Amino acid sequence: MIEIHETARVSPLADLEPSLRGSRYVIGPGSMIDAFVKVKPAGGRGDLIIGADCYVNSGCVLYTGHGIRLGKNVLIAANCTLAATNHEFSDPSTPIRSQGFQPSRGGIVIDDDVWIGANCVILDGAHIGNGAVIAAGSVVRGPVEPFAIMAGNPMRCIGMRNGSEKGAS
Repeated sequence: MIEIHETARVSPLADLEPSLRGSRYVIGPGSMIDAFVKVKPAGGRGDLIIGADCYVNSGCVLYTGHGIRLGKNVLIAANCTLAATNHEFSDPSTPIRSQGFQPSRGGIVIDDDVWIGANCVILDGAHIGNGAVIAAGSVVRGPVEPFAIMAGNPMRCIGMRNGSEKGAS
C-alpha cells in the first residue's frame, strides 16, 4: 500500500515498486522523492515511513527489507543506498542467492533533522540520531549519536554540530 500525503511530491521518474508482502510506503507532508529514486521491497516485510519535509535526492535506492523510518526534515543527497536487509551467505555449498536473507538487525531509523551526504550506504541496524550529519561516501552500520558529524568507512566522529571538533586531524 502506498500512501502519499497531498502536499508531498513524487517525481513521475521515481520507481516505487509495489510490495508483494504487504509493506507500506508512507510519504509525509511536504516531502519530495526526486527523479530516479528506486524503492524496492526486498528481503523482509518492513515498511518505508518518510516523515514530514524530507527530501530523497536523485539516484537513491531504498531496499525496505526490515523497515526504513525517516523522521522530519531528513535530507538524503544523491546516489545513496539504504539497505535494511542482508543476504544470508553462511552455507558455502549453497549459492548465496538461494540462502534467503538474514534476520533483522533492527531496520534503519533516521531521526529528525539529519543530513546524509552523497554516495552514502546506510545498512540494516543503523540508527542515526537527531541532528546528525553523515559525510559523503560514508558507510553507516550501527548507532550514530545525536548531532554527531560522522565520516568514512570505517566511520568515525569528526565533530559535533555544537562546533566542537572531535578526532579531526
